Formats: sequence, structure tokens, C-alpha cells
Amino acid sequence: MSTLAETFLRRPTGALEYVADAVRVVAVLSVVVVGVGWGVVEIAVLMLALLGTLVPRMLGLRATFDLMVGLAALGAAWSSVFELYTRVAGYDTVVHFVLNGLLAAVFVVLAQRAGWVVSLDRGQDGRGGAGRSARVGSVLLTVAFGLAAGTLWEMGEWAGHTLIDSAIFVGYDDTIGDLAAGGLGSLLAGAALPFLVGGDVRGRAARASSSGSEVDGDVGRGVHVVGHGRSRVHHR
Repeated sequence: MSTLAETFLRRPTGALEYVADAVRVVAVLSVVVVGVGWGVVEIAVLMLALLGTLVPRMLGLRATFDLMVGLAALGAAWSSVFELYTRVAGYDTVVHFVLNGLLAAVFVVLAQRAGWVVSLDRGQDGRGGAGRSARVGSVLLTVAFGLAAGTLWEMGEWAGHTLIDSAIFVGYDDTIGDLAAGGLGSLLAGAALPFLVGGDVRGRAARASSSGSEVDGDVGRGVHVVGHGRSRVHHR
């Protein structure tokens, strides 16, 4: 099994992986830009976004999933810098729906890889897919992670409003609406998790290894048959 470092340092293998890496480069440059033109709060926000773009590559997630997370994290960060959440009605809710859901799915994959929760690879049915109970459990777990992350997000907004900048908008309706949007996005991400993680780096490596084992097994069986046939000829 490859380590996180080996997975992170691997060469991209497709167009989408190159695009996802380009998003990571933009995230690094964004930290530099806000460091020159903005303040400490904006630097912290872009640093979190940069972290959000790096984790999917460390986990070797599917390129589509990786790119979605990177774009959502970077877009949410720059939206904060340009104060779009207070300027555009409903924009905050949309970001919570998309980003909260994607991050919840990433957290579930991370927890599965760390062995904290049962992976979708277990409890498979006869056709090789995850069993119904495993799929339902994965969806519920994603929603739980999403609601937990959304709660921390809202606590961070309250702390920022109270301790750093009162311009950060907080309110009861806003908080409940954001949590509901994040929970709904997490529900959708949980349902789509088999697609989101399908075709990731680990999955491709496992399939390649399995194919190699089958070929070796066929060769071994062929040699055994040939040898057995020769033995019969010898006795005759």
C-alpha cells in the first residue's frame, strides 16, 4: 500500500489530474497574493483552501472528485475575500450546500482509509458491489460528518464576528439555513460516494494487481495441466 507521500508525489495520469494540479498551483499563488494585498484573515482563509486542495491528492481520490473539491474550496475562499456572501443573496447557502457536502465525503474517505469506520469495500454483495446496509451506513455517516463540519463552520463564523471583524454576518436564520444546506449537500454527496471514489488511485492499483494475479494463476494452472499431460504420456 502506498503511503500518503507516495500518493501525493505521483505523476498525474490524465487531463483531469493535470487540471486538478493546476488548481493547487493557483491555490498556492492565491496565498501569496492575499499576503501582499490583504490581511491576516484572508491569508488564513486561503491557507485553509490550499489545505482543502491538497488532501484529495494525498488520498489519491478520483480526478473528478479531486477537481470538484479543489474548485469548491478555492472558490469559497475567494468569495470570502471579495465578500460575495454578503453581497449576493443566497450565495452563502449555495456554497454551504456544495462545499460542505464535498468535504463531508472527503472526511468519510479519510476515516475509512484510517480504519476508523468500515470501508465500502467490505460487506460486498455477490456482484462485487457494496451491500445495501454498507451504502446506507455510508450515506448516514457522510451526513453526520457534514452536520458536524457545518457546526464547526458556524462556530468559526461566530468567533470571527465576535473576536475579529463584526462585519462577518451571523444570525439565527443564517445559521440554521447554512446547516440545513450543508446537511442536504452531505446527503447527496453520501449517495454519490461510490461514484466519487470509484476509479481512484488505490482502486486502479488494486484492479491492476488483481489482473496480474489472475494472469499468474492462469499461467500456473496451464503449467500444471501441461505437466500432468506429460506425465500421462510418459507412463504410456
